[in-house]
Amino acid sequence: MSEQSPGRVALVTGSTSGIGAAVARRLARDGYHVALHGRRAAAEGEAMAKEAGAASYHAADLADVEHAGALVRSVLARHGRLDVLVNNAGEAARFPHADLKAATPAVWRRMMDVNLIAPWMIIAEAEEALRASARNGRPGCIVNIGTHAAVRPKGSSIPYAAAKAALHHTTRLLALTLGPDIRVNCVAPGLVDTPMATGWEAAYELWNTRSPMRRPAKPEDIADVVAGFCANDYVTGEILIADGGLNLT
Repeated sequence: MSEQSPGRVALVTGSTSGIGAAVARRLARDGYHVALHGRRAAAEGEAMAKEAGAASYHAADLADVEHAGALVRSVLARHGRLDVLVNNAGEAARFPHADLKAATPAVWRRMMDVNLIAPWMIIAEAEEALRASARNGRPGCIVNIGTHAAVRPKGSSIPYAAAKAALHHTTRLLALTLGPDIRVNCVAPGLVDTPMATGWEAAYELWNTRSPMRRPAKPEDIADVVAGFCANDYVTGEILIADGGLNLT
């Protein structure tokens, strides 16, 4: 594990709440200058940036994938470098897997745009800066946030799970393509106790009764795993399932 060098910058997308906020706070504690991201210039994002110290807030609606490049350029204009990219921003569509007609072309396109194409566009725009990070002594680092439902036939809907499964495979393809300058890994959470999970009582019941850990994850649990990937300069191409062991059942 390498020592943290001064001035390293981490962009965390979707970082004004939930997993993203926990990751941003953890990386700030680990010494990173954190670029926070949300869909709009909310007071909450600006307040988080002030709280984190050497941080900034950048607004972009990643449902419009053309905004992805502008987000990276905004971060580079503010900080002058980029060493870590955490693709956390995502969106779920929740309806029964058996309701095939609910999975309209519009739903499929939105799930792919937000959960797969936007991360791809950000990575493509960030590649040069992340390679420059490697020339400064440590590989650039990308951590994608997937889902355990991309590994087993579960999840809030089939379009969501399929889009995240594509992100998982893209992680492996990019790890092979971008190494050794850039490492690419993925964390695949199960249920996480965030606003996105509000009202999903069946999922809470499943995790509370069937997972070995008998609870859903806290955002900080996932942030710890992300921070581990950021700290290690060797591991790449891995999909780490963080679902409290539910995948064992």
